[in-house]
Amino acid sequence: MARSMLAAFASRVSLANFQTPTQGLTLAGFKTEILAGLTVALALVPEAVAFAFVAGVHPLVGLYAAFMVGLITALLGGRPGMISGATGALAVVMVALVAEHGVEYLFATVVLMGIIQIAAGIFRLGKFIRLVPHPVMLGFVNGLAIVIFLAQLTQFKVPGSAEVSGHGMSGGDWLSGWPLITMLALVAATMAIIWVMPKITRAIPAPLAGIGIVAILVIAFGIDVPRVGDMASIEGGLPSFHLPMVPLNLETLNIILPYALILAAIGLIESLLTLNLVGEITGQRGGASKECVAQGAANVVTGFFGGMGGCAMIGQSMINVKSGGRTRISGVSAALFLLLFIVVAAPLIEQIPLAALVGVMFMVVIGTFAWQSLTIMRKIPLADALVIVLVTITTVFYDLATAVVVGVIVSALEYAWQNASRIHAKVYETPEGAKVYQVKGPLFFGSTDGFVELFTPESDPAHVVIDFADSRVADQSALTAIEAVAAKYEAAGKKVQLRHLSRDCHRLLEKAGQLMVDSGDDPDYQVAVDYSVRTGILGGGH
Repeated sequence: MARSMLAAFASRVSLANFQTPTQGLTLAGFKTEILAGLTVALALVPEAVAFAFVAGVHPLVGLYAAFMVGLITALLGGRPGMISGATGALAVVMVALVAEHGVEYLFATVVLMGIIQIAAGIFRLGKFIRLVPHPVMLGFVNGLAIVIFLAQLTQFKVPGSAEVSGHGMSGGDWLSGWPLITMLALVAATMAIIWVMPKITRAIPAPLAGIGIVAILVIAFGIDVPRVGDMASIEGGLPSFHLPMVPLNLETLNIILPYALILAAIGLIESLLTLNLVGEITGQRGGASKECVAQGAANVVTGFFGGMGGCAMIGQSMINVKSGGRTRISGVSAALFLLLFIVVAAPLIEQIPLAALVGVMFMVVIGTFAWQSLTIMRKIPLADALVIVLVTITTVFYDLATAVVVGVIVSALEYAWQNASRIHAKVYETPEGAKVYQVKGPLFFGSTDGFVELFTPESDPAHVVIDFADSRVADQSALTAIEAVAAKYEAAGKKVQLRHLSRDCHRLLEKAGQLMVDSGDDPDYQVAVDYSVRTGILGGGH
């Protein structure tokens, strides 16, 4: 009951934070999609530049990745409304490769990463994302919200005083005095506009209105605050085809394969979790394998066109959805606007104050964080509450992939422990003098010790029946436990009979080479069998 309540809560929080009417293909809907794409493109610029710095590559390498990955996944991806591009989760892995071997090895790694992701899609590995429990999803959402917040802190430093950090916590000189006050005032103004705008009109996405109004004020009054151009110049040409200049040999493969595997895993985990989150908001399901293929194709192309690769971006996806983006049009337009900024409009875009973009991302943080998850901690099982906190902390201090893996493992262990404690038996004797153990609960590796402890071979009568009608034999450890019990009765010179084994258990016993005859005592299941330790069946005979 607690788990179902948690699942319902996660869906309700997401919908409450971001749900807007689904746009059709009307003229008004088309305009909303285009404006949503423009808003996303503006927010993508500083993010792509920042993540390029993290990876140790030129800003255009990050911008080209944001354009190409965003365009291809928007066209081919499994969830309309999702936004993909260069991300910090991948950049922090790339930095070591670039520092040791150079950017050409990065391009080759991105190509191999894409091939691995395509293979994952072809073999439908994306379906395993359903194994991620809701407590892990809540921890993922909360952790990513904190990471997005920390990443914005870099914008409160004096331009050029330090390299950009993925969490915004690198060294450097912080703004102080009037520059800091001005920056904070513009951030607050942007957030206020985003909050008020939907109450006035929905003709223009609120984040775009916030960016536009604050930018106009800054430019018109000549307010001296950090701007996009202070990070780096974003001016460039069209991306061109470029074969990675690396030797085609096993040595190169040994260098890039470990990085490619890690990047592919991180990219798919973040993309599939974002796919699920956007799906809850937009009411869509499925598409995991399709998204894997789209992400892989995007990275293969990006690697051949001088980009650093990427994956789904939860922050930009939330901006898009909250701005009304529901179709592929918004994602495609975001990518095309970004290319337009690079090729044509760089001087204008570089004048946008960073404070406006920070304000937009702060609103994303507020909307992304599942605030009510803080209030339900006392209502859900302690293990689920600990998983939420653990995944959140691990996401912030390590990375998303590690956080999800840790969360899934802890949740699985907790589930196994709960089931292990459920094994017990109802014991009674038949008129014929046989003792019946009616086993209840699953029999698997975690409950085998408890199962063995249920029996008392020394004091039991000569005929013992073990009834599995309310149980299930799940794995080889369970079969070994049955053998151990049978061996004890054999040593005591007594007979054991097994009843009501399910068909899948029947198959397990057959594979183990231990199933001999159908006893006929279970006409419904037709798989119950007599095991007589006197004939050596369970003792390893036959």
